[in-house]
Amino acid sequence: MHIKGALDTSLTRHFQCDAVITSRQISQTGSNLCKETNTFIRATVGLVKPVCERAGEPYRGMRRSLQPFDVVVCTLKNQGARLPHCQYRGAIRTRRIAIQCEQGLPVHYDGDVVVIND
Repeated sequence: MHIKGALDTSLTRHFQCDAVITSRQISQTGSNLCKETNTFIRATVGLVKPVCERAGEPYRGMRRSLQPFDVVVCTLKNQGARLPHCQYRGAIRTRRIAIQCEQGLPVHYDGDVVVIND
């Protein structure tokens, strides 16, 4: 997932996973099968971009945020469904994020990182 397409500050506790995923036509790569899980960062590009520099640290060839972000994890409810019939359950989590950066800009959200004893 590219970060610039996944950032939205209007997300609420009742995030509309179905509507967002359907409108962006997000599916498994190379098919119209619904993705099992899709995660969105609840922040603006302006808040995520610094992770590529001073607000992040090297992490498995990417950058890991020093501070946690709110993310919405959308999990597929109807296994085996195809677009546009995907139905998701959304859950808000607070996690440090791992992103790929190119030329100082976030280009891919790789996942969230649960840090224990950090």
